[in-house]
Amino acid sequence: MKKLINNVADVVKESIEGLGLAFPELLKVSLQPRYVYRADAPVKGKVAIISGGGSGHEPMHAGFVGYGMLDAACPGEVFTSPTPDQMYEAAKMVHSDKGVLFIVKNYSGDVMNFEMAADMLKSEGIDVENVIIDDDVAVENSLYTQGRRGVGTTVLAEKICGAAAEKGYELKDLVELCRKVNSYGRSMGLALTPCTVPAAGKSTFELAEEEIELGIGIHGEPGRERIKIKSANELTELLAYPIIRDLPFEKGDRVLAFVNSMGGTPDIELFIVYRALHKILEKEGIIIERKLIGRYITSLEMQGVSITLLKLDDELVKLWDAPVRTPALRWGM
Repeated sequence: MKKLINNVADVVKESIEGLGLAFPELLKVSLQPRYVYRADAPVKGKVAIISGGGSGHEPMHAGFVGYGMLDAACPGEVFTSPTPDQMYEAAKMVHSDKGVLFIVKNYSGDVMNFEMAADMLKSEGIDVENVIIDDDVAVENSLYTQGRRGVGTTVLAEKICGAAAEKGYELKDLVELCRKVNSYGRSMGLALTPCTVPAAGKSTFELAEEEIELGIGIHGEPGRERIKIKSANELTELLAYPIIRDLPFEKGDRVLAFVNSMGGTPDIELFIVYRALHKILEKEGIIIERKLIGRYITSLEMQGVSITLLKLDDELVKLWDAPVRTPALRWGM
């Protein structure tokens, strides 16, 4: 294992400390318990939006803390759910008088611990709602979930709901919006290589030189099948068509096309995938109205790619275009 770390036990702590030092104008860091929060929190008259999960998926979630996105993010250890006290203390720090929305990826530990935190907050009179993201079309159940995994649509939900919160949406309206984003989003990914969790010191799984894992999870969970490597165009088809058919997307639909690096895949390859995806959607009569291409939800240094398609309407386009200022996403400001 070759990694730029000091002590395995300090990886998450030192990483979020570095994030705080790099972006003091945007966010602050709490170490006991661990969470990252907006430098200007609490923002009066605004619903607070909080997400979180295991570390190793950066920049999600801590890199999305700031104006127009998250009020706080709670990082667990690598590939390990955060604990209820993290979400509880983060919510106590950032909530004002409009309540709290938890955006939760569908992993068993995340769901359970966010629910426990919500119960603790409700007992103190704080209005809290949880919305689950479960957009992965690859498998219905996995090692970590009951039902579909939460993947790329999480990023889009955090941006869109963050913009809506800035515009003054009430909590009940944000819940409805977040559920709409989840229902309109579908994702699937593949791995060319495994990744190495620092605490384990070895690869999470094994792939032969000529093999890829189709439908991989963001923790290295098995996908649909293990197949021989193919061209970028062929692999893009193997991801795109299950997504298109699952919603199903139809001719004339407007979409946000999100091509994401799993951590180790460079932009030069991502744009080859986007090129192929663009041609597929054009052939199907599906209109790419917005796009996002880059490294936003990762699995440490895994080489691979995921594709997310989000069906758009006028409300979602407006909220996507709204200003955002975070370490990992920023425009309009």
